[in-house]
Amino acid sequence: MNTMLRKSVLGVAGLAFAGGLAAGPLNHHDATPTTAMTPVAAVQADKPDSGKLIPHGVQGAQSRIGLNDEQTGNVKAIIAATKKAGMPERAAVVSIATSLQESKLENLGHLGDKNDHDSLGLFQQRPSSGWGSPEQITDPEYSTMAFLKGLKQVDGWQDMPLTKAAQTVQVSAYPDAYAQWEQQAADLVAQYWNS
Repeated sequence: MNTMLRKSVLGVAGLAFAGGLAAGPLNHHDATPTTAMTPVAAVQADKPDSGKLIPHGVQGAQSRIGLNDEQTGNVKAIIAATKKAGMPERAAVVSIATSLQESKLENLGHLGDKNDHDSLGLFQQRPSSGWGSPEQITDPEYSTMAFLKGLKQVDGWQDMPLTKAAQTVQVSAYPDAYAQWEQQAADLVAQYWNS
């Protein structure tokens, strides 16, 4: 169908639809409320769609840890930075799972002999690799934005398994380790995305 004809057909269909909406409810005299319009929509709006949080299902055995107030605050900071970056809930799931693997959601400073090179913060980013200064990397918003900037540069990250998307950004010696945190990360996003 040529473009001009398609636009005309779509325009007429749109007018008919809009006219039906305007005419339909105005001429409808049944005062019986419909249940489909009440609590169901409100409940769904409170929590992100689990299909968007874990679109591929979890891979392998899942790990879970209890969180203290600091770790919960870091979850909320990651979610806030994800929203600020204009990215979807799935990006927050990838970010939180990555931080669970890298630091157990603790904003780690230099660990002395136990440090992996000069890795710092929630995502164990390295100043020597260009992630930012030590002060920046240990700022939860900055480190999350830096991670998300890397994630945005991964073609098709939304369609990848979590561990592949995270590994492409992080370049870890343990590329499959991120997968074990996907369920807990999704649960945290579901719990705190709209809080």
